[in-house]
Amino acid sequence: MRILLHTLNYAPEPTGIGLYSGGLAQSLVELGHEVHVLCAVPHYPQWQLFDGHRQRWTTTREAGVDVIRCPIYIPAGGGGAKRIVHYISFFLASLWPIVRLSRRFRPELVFAVAPSLIASPASLLAARVSGAASQLHVQDFEVEAAFATDHMSGGGPTAKLARWFEQKMLRAFDRVSTISPEMARKLGEKGVEAHRICELRNWAEIEHIRPQPGSTYRDRWQIGSRHVALYSGSIAQKQGIESIVDAARAAAHRKDLVFVICGSGPRRQALADYAKGLDNVQIHDLQPMEELGELLNLATVHLLPQRKDAADLVLPSKLANMLASGKPVVASVEPGTGVAREIRDCGLACPPEDGQAMANAICSLLDDEDLRTRLGAEARRRAQERWSRTAILARFDAELRSAVSTRTGESTSHA
Repeated sequence: MRILLHTLNYAPEPTGIGLYSGGLAQSLVELGHEVHVLCAVPHYPQWQLFDGHRQRWTTTREAGVDVIRCPIYIPAGGGGAKRIVHYISFFLASLWPIVRLSRRFRPELVFAVAPSLIASPASLLAARVSGAASQLHVQDFEVEAAFATDHMSGGGPTAKLARWFEQKMLRAFDRVSTISPEMARKLGEKGVEAHRICELRNWAEIEHIRPQPGSTYRDRWQIGSRHVALYSGSIAQKQGIESIVDAARAAAHRKDLVFVICGSGPRRQALADYAKGLDNVQIHDLQPMEELGELLNLATVHLLPQRKDAADLVLPSKLANMLASGKPVVASVEPGTGVAREIRDCGLACPPEDGQAMANAICSLLDDEDLRTRLGAEARRRAQERWSRTAILARFDAELRSAVSTRTGESTSHA
């Protein structure tokens, strides 16, 4: 099958959507599909152009995938009105290449990834030109997330326009997929018919990330035998990551505990400033993907902070690999949310944006080795059961083939 993947973020971006879009494209090639990718130049999570890349259109072949990269506007902070301009720049830069590609490549499926929803009209145009089936894959609800993280006001004509545009795009694609049951239900609430919705979650690297007795990072970062509360990922507005520093401040009396934050993003410097004076906090860069298993095994406890307003707008992809490492998770989420459901029996939930509550949950795990061991074992089992890359990609393949066959059948019936 010929597949055109239209995504703002793509490999070699090491986290989030870029990581999974890259893995998806390469896996689809391994399954026998012909895949072309139209994406932006790599820039996330640092919000800077990656070394070795230039702001121009380029065409390369990477791991069997034909990749066209587009120049875009990259805002230094990644927020507010500049974020909208960033998205629009990708739409404009990819518009002509996607039309040309749809005529030359003649895809059978156009697979668009949101964010960026603003670029999705270009995906729909490509599907129309080529006669392909169209599928929108929602990694997070960017409109609501923009309201929740104060990137955009929830009232006024701009907000009304954003909601209208989101609804139009969600209803325009042949199928809409997303990464959790809660997000699938939200698609239904937004007017997407049930027969057009499917859940296609991100995966864990359970073959490469597995429990191990120690980590070389203990020596590298002079941690010694202390317990580690670890966060690794993007440092941005929607994570509510300042609560980790609040937890470190509340747990400063625990000389057997250090908080380790590995990440990049627009809030990193502000976070470092906020943590000044705390000798139980270490902040490091994102570590190479090939060392992710080693890093995650540094943790005694994994930390998954979230802002209260961002609940069920996204299922953080980092959770899957946390679970795969066989260590318990402390997540700052309300009961009944998707993340709370995912960590049930393999971690503890505490109220969002409450550093003291996070510190209490961490300390309760440090002081109860039996509980910590039991939750960690269940975390690994949960990753194997729900987050297997092989099983998830097999379902991806089946769903994509179904989307194309359904479209073909409808086209035949209308002929």
